[in-house]
Amino acid sequence: MNKMPRLSFWQIWNVSFGFLGVQFGFALQNANASRILTSLGADPHNLSFFWLVAPIMGLMVQPLVGAASDKTWTRLGRRSPYILGGAIVSMIAMFFMPNAPLFFKAGGAAALIFGVTMLALMDGSFNVTFQPFRALVADMTPEEQRNIGYSIQSFLINIGAVIGSALPFILTALGIANESDAGEVAPSVIWSFYIGGSLLLLSVLVTVFKTKEYPPEQYEAYKNITEEDKAEKVNFWELLKTTPKVMKQLAIVQLFSWFPLFLLWVYSTTAISQHYFGVPLDFNASDPEFLPYKGAFDEAGNWVGITFAMYSLVAALFSIVMPKLITLTSRKIVYSGALLIGGLSFISLYFFTNQYHILYSMVGIGIAWAAILAMPYTILSGVLPPKRIGIYMGLFNLTVVVPQILSGVIGGPILRAFFNNQGIYVMVLAGVIMILGSISVAFVQQNKQQIEK
Repeated sequence: MNKMPRLSFWQIWNVSFGFLGVQFGFALQNANASRILTSLGADPHNLSFFWLVAPIMGLMVQPLVGAASDKTWTRLGRRSPYILGGAIVSMIAMFFMPNAPLFFKAGGAAALIFGVTMLALMDGSFNVTFQPFRALVADMTPEEQRNIGYSIQSFLINIGAVIGSALPFILTALGIANESDAGEVAPSVIWSFYIGGSLLLLSVLVTVFKTKEYPPEQYEAYKNITEEDKAEKVNFWELLKTTPKVMKQLAIVQLFSWFPLFLLWVYSTTAISQHYFGVPLDFNASDPEFLPYKGAFDEAGNWVGITFAMYSLVAALFSIVMPKLITLTSRKIVYSGALLIGGLSFISLYFFTNQYHILYSMVGIGIAWAAILAMPYTILSGVLPPKRIGIYMGLFNLTVVVPQILSGVIGGPILRAFFNNQGIYVMVLAGVIMILGSISVAFVQQNKQQIEK
């Protein structure tokens, strides 16, 4: 097998640079989708059901795109056509989602349905772009550069998330209105989505045109892919049966990692507006009766963006030191420790009443987030066969979306039945679950293994 050449730092940087923009879009969605949907008339206690469209789109899109990109070759490369196409559609959906009241009556059911449809289109296209990026890093980097490759990827993801999460707050500070009438979305959020969609596409263009993917013959030589391998037909269910043991073990960790993250994204606006800003438990943003609380709700919405920016900034910084910590200890110790810190930080949100103290909790959540973004893929990339890495990465991303679907289905009923609609208790539950994730890392085996089928 020909040895794959090492990449320079800036080559690895360019491979992952598009992640900056994709995560910019994800961050805007995560920090503002609940705020937008609530403004359009969604019941805050049923938000998890609306958010289900996001992981369901991932469930449908990621394996298909992974398998298709394994077999694609164009003048742009294998992964780049999907990365670019998804970015273009993402930008369009980001422009339309917060503008639902322009097309339909503010506060009406049609505006809410349009908003949810744009959320589904946006998230589906995010996944079309995001999934091939994971495979692209493995395609382009030799084994000895995987740690640094995924760490740079994590760093760029979190820098994008910092800017995207804080953008409505920044625009408000610059004078763009942060309040809106009942049933409408604040201008600061609308303009954030305009800027975010544009930057998403621009950053993806950097990766597409600055990264030269290896032609099929060269790639096959580097990865030791034979004609027999290429002729072999892929059976989806057989792939599920023959997944490496470490992937199944990591799936348990992923369950206990992404379940609480989904609760954070869906219910942080509810928890922070109630616990720190005094918004009533039965608040309805589209009901004129609650207009006196709309200002506090919009202020809480901006603060959610600041807290998300904080945990993303910490994650970006932790991504820089993570390779060194792995060298000094091990992947499992760093992974488990980060999840433990994140779980305790979720729980700490309950004990604070001043919104500025939330930033302390976000430090720990940021450490966990950095590990969640990088560690599973770092561990997994060394055991997957190059001829199937795209589809296996797609399959593994099911361990990201399935926990979110589960969280979305039962999150709302849990909030109502057990927590009397108090969102802060959902954050405590998220912390307990993430601590279970920390414990489950101990059962992950990192033996080098290859799949023959």
